[in-house]
Amino acid sequence: MEQQSYANPALLVIDMQAGLLQGGTIHATEQLLTNINNLLAKAHAAGVPVFAVRHTGPQGSPIEAGSANWQFMPGLTLDMERDTVFEKTRPSCFEGTDFLQKLQAKGIEELIITGLKTQYCIDANCRAASELGFNVILVEDAHSCNDTALLPASTIIAHHNMTLNGLFARLVKAEELRF
Repeated sequence: MEQQSYANPALLVIDMQAGLLQGGTIHATEQLLTNINNLLAKAHAAGVPVFAVRHTGPQGSPIEAGSANWQFMPGLTLDMERDTVFEKTRPSCFEGTDFLQKLQAKGIEELIITGLKTQYCIDANCRAASELGFNVILVEDAHSCNDTALLPASTIIAHHNMTLNGLFARLVKAEELRF
């Protein structure tokens, strides 16, 4: 079943950075990258705005601005001439940035969320965008995280898909999303 989005969507790619692959393996990294790249191709073909954000740590941190770990993952097919790239220092893309103003200037009504990490920035942005009045789509197979000492990544992802669905977001599989 194909899912149609609302009027004026935007695709948000969160923290797909080389440094977030450090400290453990991201669950299903290759599938995550494939799904996000397919969504990028669909968005580009449809003229849908793409926003890509990088988490920027303080000077001296592993993900300080300009460092190798701060760069986007190799193989991520952003269009650096067309897509809007910005930095954040908090889990929410809205905190301390002009992201909300950029969305409002483009008349965006729906935010399609993908990226890293499920229990941190994905969760924070689904909730924040919903509270700000956006229709939120969480691409259920286009976000991921690492295993933790308590839970495997697959359980964290499934839990957040279940928890966020309905109240804060609508779940859609990457292959079903159409612009």
